[in-house]
Amino acid sequence: MQIDILTLFPDSVDRFMGESIIGRARKKGLVAVRTHQIRDFTQNKQKQVDDYPYGGGHGLVMQADPLYRCHQHIVGAHGAGRTVYLSPQGRVFSQAEARRLLEYRHLILVCGRYEGVDERFIEECVDEEISIGDYVITGGELAACVVADAVCRMAPGVLSDEAGFTGESHWDGLLEYPQYSRPEVWRGRAVPEVLLSGHHANIERWRREQSLERTKRKRPDLL
Repeated sequence: MQIDILTLFPDSVDRFMGESIIGRARKKGLVAVRTHQIRDFTQNKQKQVDDYPYGGGHGLVMQADPLYRCHQHIVGAHGAGRTVYLSPQGRVFSQAEARRLLEYRHLILVCGRYEGVDERFIEECVDEEISIGDYVITGGELAACVVADAVCRMAPGVLSDEAGFTGESHWDGLLEYPQYSRPEVWRGRAVPEVLLSGHHANIERWRREQSLERTKRKRPDLL
């Protein structure tokens, strides 16, 4: 899996994507996550990437040309990929969306800032827009990390067993069953007896029932 990220804050993205499971997968070459500083593709000494919006309004807008040049550099160096702009106007991200994006094998994620991105860049280069929720944050970096993490963890070899993600919340439309670890009793609360029984069929049945009950109670909209 290859992911290229256009950003004004590559160090922040690299720090997050260099940790834990994804960081180890990058070192092993199981996934490639590359960040690209948009300012490196400006054509002025000030490395300016934004300007005032036509028609007036608050804030600044990211200019089309530096984004376009950065995008073209990625395509030239690493090949074309599915280009996604992280935007509060996009389709809301979900586990199903992560599974779909994994199929592209190469994603180019665009992180906006300020009041947004010049619409002409979106028209020229962007295949789709994705939002991580119906709210606004200061930039697309956090959203890009969310998408990259959700997609990369499903890439072959990243997790030791596919059950590490196929058995989790949202994979089959339900929430995951409760999990327990040692000690067997903690502050008067005991692990359910069925989990200590060693009877795998009963355990699987209990987990399925708990998954359904949890979904009904916490997220009935999923049912």
